[in-house]
Amino acid sequence: MKTLTADLLVLGGGLGGVAAALTATRLGRRVVLVERSDWLGGQLTTQAVPPDEHRWIEGEHSSPAYRKLRELIREHYRRAYPLRPAAAADPLLNPGLGYVSRLCCEPRVAALAVEELLSPAQGAGLLTVLRRTATTAVHREGERIGEVLVHDLGDGRPTRLLAPLVADATELGDVLELAGVEHVIGAESRARTGEPHAPDVADPLDQQAVTWCCALEFRAGEDHVIERPAGYEHWRSTHDPRWPGPQLSFDDVVPETLARRTRPLFAADPVLGERQPQRDLWQYRRLLARAQLAPSFRGGEVTCVNWPQTDYWELPLLGVDGATRERALAGARDLTLSFVHWLQTEAPRHDGGTGYPELRLRGDVTGTADGLAKEVYVREARRIVAERTVTELDVGRQARGDGAGSAEFPDTVGTGYYRIDLHPSTSGRTYVDIDCFPFQVPLGALLPRGVDNLLAAAKNIGTTHVTNGAYRLHPVEFTVGEAVGALAAYCDEHRALPAQVRADPQHLARYQRLLAGTLGVPLAWPEEIRRFSATHDVTRVTTPA
Repeated sequence: MKTLTADLLVLGGGLGGVAAALTATRLGRRVVLVERSDWLGGQLTTQAVPPDEHRWIEGEHSSPAYRKLRELIREHYRRAYPLRPAAAADPLLNPGLGYVSRLCCEPRVAALAVEELLSPAQGAGLLTVLRRTATTAVHREGERIGEVLVHDLGDGRPTRLLAPLVADATELGDVLELAGVEHVIGAESRARTGEPHAPDVADPLDQQAVTWCCALEFRAGEDHVIERPAGYEHWRSTHDPRWPGPQLSFDDVVPETLARRTRPLFAADPVLGERQPQRDLWQYRRLLARAQLAPSFRGGEVTCVNWPQTDYWELPLLGVDGATRERALAGARDLTLSFVHWLQTEAPRHDGGTGYPELRLRGDVTGTADGLAKEVYVREARRIVAERTVTELDVGRQARGDGAGSAEFPDTVGTGYYRIDLHPSTSGRTYVDIDCFPFQVPLGALLPRGVDNLLAAAKNIGTTHVTNGAYRLHPVEFTVGEAVGALAAYCDEHRALPAQVRADPQHLARYQRLLAGTLGVPLAWPEEIRRFSATHDVTRVTTPA
């Protein structure tokens, strides 16, 4: 059996895994990165979700490495696409003019940017990437992770991996289960966390809806109607009591108030590609906008379908047997395809009549044959029982008091901001969408109890079911990964364990200087931002992810 050794083993190639590998190699360490897919980038690429970010993401309040990734995406469009002059000259180019993000782009292009970001480390021989490879066994020796076994998904050949530090950057926290590390799934009880929005009784099966995203293009005058999916009638007729009607409609609810609303697919002629003041579904996560492209561009507008109507909540992915999990994944795919078929055949048109046969699934944009994303969009994973768990009492505006600001952590390793945004769940719970303050990421939230050399590097960090809703987005996951990569380099240089770095004030101060000084990672918000409340911001656009 082949054996590979490294200074850091990163299991999972999402944004946390990419950032961990990038940071550790930048600091001269050898990394092996393992990913099931052929693409790296996770929710940005394989799950096809444009980055949900805070209003300060473009400047000094995000890390240089994350800004570099975003600039690489923009530079690709400037180099390769026939942009209109104004779009090409815009330093904050948004290819899709989507409302959900300042950088709505194609997953395919984001995957190319991730490759470019990591290319120097691969060229230097510091980074080995094992694609289409699954982690199948994690051997634990007391309080340490020993060897890790992975298998190539093509030929089935195993490889043995050894490293002094291991990062779990998988989308569902798979390493926690494989290694027998204590963890939490679903919702904790209010008695356990003290959170105002936690349920009275803990429910492991209270897990946020997943979404199987897809890319759609509008091709005027053409017919691209797909075959009617097997579950079409089910989604067309089933009425969940949380919802104003069947999921195959333009009706949904406002996440904050649960008031019914109706949003059309198009507010105006999609051929013109103009940004309309009415926030229709098409513009919500539009990936390519005609308004940004010269007339010579022969394609149409493309959007990402990640809308409330495609949230799948019938079965959970965690805490169930393999057969149930596969039924959940199949159900999520069937729901999205059913919604696409409904759009093509029965949806009321903006210009009269029914059905948009002009809508074409774009698998080339998502890297698949069927037009769906490579992987399901996961909002919630297994979460470590951490040295420091972030709760609603640390970040929630209602829980802390208006104007109080978020908790300040002495072991901060980065910052982030997003509303506490929980989608309807597999337990029957509806939206929980509440305001929180811009927050810090504590090092203790990356350190699982009971194991010395394992680090959480994705959505599996020490948050609760509630605060996961704010910490799960793209830039926070990247920040977590940067902290993990820097910690691996620091521990290697100083022959220290991660928990020792947190416990020793001198170690912690030096490690934080590495993050803030060498890498430029912001560790704290200015006071006026730390106390910022979107509830009182009349310009805020609600963009649940």
